[in-house]
Amino acid sequence: MTTPKLINPLKQPVNILLVGVGGQGTILASNVLAELGLRLGLDVKQAEIHGMSQRGGNVVSHLRWGEKVFSPIIPPSEADILLAFEKLEAARFSDHMRLGGIALVNDHNINPMTVSAGLVEYPDHAQIQGILNRVTDYIYWINGLKIAEELGNTRTANVVLLGALSALMAIDLTDWITVIQARLPAKVVEVNLKAFEAGRQALHSYS
Repeated sequence: MTTPKLINPLKQPVNILLVGVGGQGTILASNVLAELGLRLGLDVKQAEIHGMSQRGGNVVSHLRWGEKVFSPIIPPSEADILLAFEKLEAARFSDHMRLGGIALVNDHNINPMTVSAGLVEYPDHAQIQGILNRVTDYIYWINGLKIAEELGNTRTANVVLLGALSALMAIDLTDWITVIQARLPAKVVEVNLKAFEAGRQALHSYS
């Protein structure tokens, strides 16, 4: 088990690549992180790609924090953090990570159309782990959907992953909570804060 590696965004530029499937809340998570970066006084650039997201296609968001950021697109092999809301998407975008970066992955699979049609097989967990290990040993699996189900709201799985990410970053917890409260409708703030804390606790199990 790999000891968590902390990133301090106030001392270095940070490139975060968020990937998932339409409907998983990838863009909401990216927007929360973008607002968090602004709250920290950083220059923030963000770019989103929606690949047929309404049909379950992949969704990709580039997010860059730094003292000065000139482009919203993360250069190849320079993502410090790969935040993946779906396992196959983590494997697909692993080559966008820098060597030794952090991969935080939702341990959940959603079959793409090619798998549902029987054209290809979904890779097993060991295969995906092996692909990620070519790039880094800092791989953290979080069962976001299961945790969200236990909280009674499966739509909070993305915030579970944000909670896990927060445990890997040297950022005051108050800043995270303030941004979540500002970005989400009041009626779902409470359950999302519970999801956030549950994600933090899940990541702490790696220490």
